[in-house]
Amino acid sequence: MSVTPVRPLDSAADPIARGLPAWVYNHPQMTRLEYERILKPSWQIACHISQIPCAGDYVTFELGADSVIVLRDPSGDIRALRNVCRHRGTRLLEGGRCRGRITCPYHGWTYRYDGSLLATPARDSFPDLNLREHALDAVRMEVTLGFVFVCFGADPAPPPSQLWAPVMEELAPYRFEQLVPTQPQFLEEWDVDWKIAMDNYLESYHVPIGHPGLNRMFTPDYEDQRGVPGIARGISWLREAPSSRWSERVYQKYIAEVSAPHLPEPNRRSWRFYSCLPNLGIDIMPEQVDFFQVLPRAPGKALIRGAAFGQPDDRREMRLMRWLGNRINTQVNREDRMLCERLQRGMADSSYRPGPLSQIETWMHEFHNMLRARIPEIGLPSAPEHFA
Repeated sequence: MSVTPVRPLDSAADPIARGLPAWVYNHPQMTRLEYERILKPSWQIACHISQIPCAGDYVTFELGADSVIVLRDPSGDIRALRNVCRHRGTRLLEGGRCRGRITCPYHGWTYRYDGSLLATPARDSFPDLNLREHALDAVRMEVTLGFVFVCFGADPAPPPSQLWAPVMEELAPYRFEQLVPTQPQFLEEWDVDWKIAMDNYLESYHVPIGHPGLNRMFTPDYEDQRGVPGIARGISWLREAPSSRWSERVYQKYIAEVSAPHLPEPNRRSWRFYSCLPNLGIDIMPEQVDFFQVLPRAPGKALIRGAAFGQPDDRREMRLMRWLGNRINTQVNREDRMLCERLQRGMADSSYRPGPLSQIETWMHEFHNMLRARIPEIGLPSAPEHFA
């Protein structure tokens, strides 16, 4: 196992790198600016191609007030359309299967799969209506690693294919394009600001204390990490010593031999974590892959959205490994939620001041620098007057 040294933190006016001030984690104006300057220009996963396998299959994805329909058309192409009727703005679809047409549930305006307006009830009541002028707006879309990425911004960030290019080689053994869903998509509401949740996913300093199960099973991923612009990667390796917990011990013992034969041996004994700015994580285990997004719900509130996928494999032993892996990950998720919510409450204490950051928190510091660059007010110790 090769170990990449931790990248040193950038120097700043304060020689000690510190976290962000508490006010930025619970302020309405900050949430609005984060939508406009950070999240809308970014590329977000709407779904995996396997979630819309047939013509008419679709998913919807919402980012704040914006909503997109990602659907498969009869030719097999994937389209991304604004989920807004061109008549009076009704949300058109909410997820599932659309048979032949997209029809507004309010007044019945009907659209083809390509977004063009097909018909309106009481057409004679719109004497000058030109159907061609009222197609659904398209949303920027790209398929990378089998995931359908969308971008709502007018000035988008570099496309996912460019962002993920430096790590494509190490992801190749997992055959992302061939994945199929292994469990339903999930959506959780956390009583934390989205940035606190993302801070948590970007650093592993807390793992030995905050995640005792992971620490029993694996080496800390900060011992084997690397990064490219916008993406941090850490690898945790299975320990030789068996865990004291039966579920963890069984997983440790059998996961390597149950893993798909095409996986290289080192990949069968490791969990790999990719954190992509501003709000995406992809976790890779030998038995399955999951993604999650950290989305703002309101100031101090977040939505965690995600889904899990694996190679088609109906073996009983693989089903057991996935059940055990989900059991372990569910506990890790509960621990992360508890820790983040305690942090959110602690930051509200009037005595809180941002403390020094460890070099193990390098990627969190990179995230903070991105936030400061796009919203300069974040660098202020308290909210400016024009934010009131």
